[in-house]
Amino acid sequence: MSSISLNFKKGVDSAKQKLHNRFKTNKWLMGLLVAIPLAGGLSYLVYNQLVTVAKQQAQSKIQTAAVTRGNLTILVSANGTVQPESSVNVSPKTSGVLKQLLVKEGDFVKPGQILAYMDNSNIQGQLLQARGNLAAAQANLNKVIAGNRSQDIAGSTANLNKVQATYRQAAEDLRRNQKLQAQGAISQQALSLARSTSDSAQAQVEQSQQALNLLKAGSRPEDIAQARAQVMAAQGAVTIAQRNIDDTVIRAPFAGIIARKYADPGAFVTPTTAGSAVTSATSSSILALASTNEIVAQVAEASIAQIRVGQIAVIKVDAYSGKTFEGKVTQVATQSLVQQNVTSFEVKVAVADSQKLLSQGMNVTIDFKAGELNQVLVVPTAAIVQQKASQGVYVAKTGGDPVFMPIGVGTTVNDKTEVKSGLTGNERVLLSFPPGTRKVTPITGGG
Repeated sequence: MSSISLNFKKGVDSAKQKLHNRFKTNKWLMGLLVAIPLAGGLSYLVYNQLVTVAKQQAQSKIQTAAVTRGNLTILVSANGTVQPESSVNVSPKTSGVLKQLLVKEGDFVKPGQILAYMDNSNIQGQLLQARGNLAAAQANLNKVIAGNRSQDIAGSTANLNKVQATYRQAAEDLRRNQKLQAQGAISQQALSLARSTSDSAQAQVEQSQQALNLLKAGSRPEDIAQARAQVMAAQGAVTIAQRNIDDTVIRAPFAGIIARKYADPGAFVTPTTAGSAVTSATSSSILALASTNEIVAQVAEASIAQIRVGQIAVIKVDAYSGKTFEGKVTQVATQSLVQQNVTSFEVKVAVADSQKLLSQGMNVTIDFKAGELNQVLVVPTAAIVQQKASQGVYVAKTGGDPVFMPIGVGTTVNDKTEVKSGLTGNERVLLSFPPGTRKVTPITGGG
């Protein structure tokens, strides 16, 4: 007989002993039994009825549960926090004075939405100067491409005609002086002067002819190319000045919430990196922008193999007792984290939060749905006990004492444990036991 049967009988014997002692203390009952010997049979009948009732009451206090078939959802639990998917410190590209701030902490913004304006008065002057230089360069290019005006060509032609007439007159004088010098009428010096005058007039004719040819030919390709280059440089200066003005309009790089404000209009702000620490950003940035929230969980090394991208997760937030959020795994880290000799892996979960209830830094508990066991035998985990070297349950027997049945256990989910062997599914198992008869060993889920 199992140990629980022995203990159960001991309980009954104890009840009998107490009842016997009660009969001994009741002097009037003992007197009645002594005074009426013939009523001995009736006394035994009363005694037996009292013991039977006590035994039935003891049995009625023992709770049982049916062995059933059902589905077990395998959950992996982890702790985590609410964090933004992206977070940046918004600042200007160049140092300057904040002119206007259009948002405040807690505002939701769209991509490209204007957040602030920087003072751009100095850059406006640079843009005006650059545009003037561009206009001058363009005018010069147009002039070079168009070539010389007809009036210039006409003037050059007239000048050529003039020097040609002078040359003809000088040439005629030279020929006449040559004849006179041959006749001895003039000196050699006079002839030399006439020749020099003719040569000079001829040179002027050649020079004027070349000038006219250049006017008619137009600008050289090299001059046109140089003028074009000057226009391009001027256009670049205008573009840079315009871009600098555009940069004074501070826009949201992505949709999100204004998490912090660091500066007010009139403050001098400088460029910062997107990931600058808050302590350093407060003196230079304009504000902090955080994108849609996600859950970052730390999953134990022993459970990470059961987590995969796309898995459904149920999220409980400490700040909202009794409320759950649904999420989906978006990323499983490939590199572990070791803190205080505990190895874990970071898992990111996208969470549905249409009401915008979650705030950065909130603590959460996540249950990942790692799988499901379909139509398996299950018993309440509280029914499993340890007897010697075996895990098992006590099976209730009609009209008899419960019997210990060794079982093979599988996965434990909450208050249910899978039974792999030892039961058929038609039994009822004990959930409560007579005092001192149950030795419990913690049950761990198996694969």
